[in-house]
Amino acid sequence: MPLFEIAFQGQVRSGVTQEQARARIGQLFQVGGEQLDVLFSGRRVVIKQGLDESAAQKYRQAIERAGALCSIDPMASDSPAEPVAEQPASAPAAGAEPKGSRVEPRDAYMAAFSDVEAPDFDIAPVGSDMQHEYETFTPLPIDLSALSLAPPGADLDELKRSEGAPVPNTDHLKLED
Repeated sequence: MPLFEIAFQGQVRSGVTQEQARARIGQLFQVGGEQLDVLFSGRRVVIKQGLDESAAQKYRQAIERAGALCSIDPMASDSPAEPVAEQPASAPAAGAEPKGSRVEPRDAYMAAFSDVEAPDFDIAPVGSDMQHEYETFTPLPIDLSALSLAPPGADLDELKRSEGAPVPNTDHLKLED
């Protein structure tokens, strides 16, 4: 089954201003600021890839309702969207790069990222021990013998003050006019 990608170059439909299209596309894809600047820069940006024809048409219709124009292009047969058979983990051949160490550009925009080194991290199988070594626990010498626990249901609020607080003697005070 052929797969397609949705490409956008910042073109707007006739009768729609650039600002209107930017606002609607930002709302449609829930992006703003720098991401909208990249989308409307005039460069070809792949929005979505690995779609069948009906899904690609739905994207195109949504983008056109927002006031912009996009293209639906068939993907190359060696694209990363198609499943690739896993290679067994073995030592790489002499002069060969490790798997996942380079990003292949899919268009002119992605060519800027061709020198990015992307390590290939695997996921550990279920039930694996993620910590290789355990340190032995050494208890600290803290004396807790003076502490006790309150019985269940006890009131743990602030301590109640005694009712018989002394009243100050104010006999020596006078009011003057």
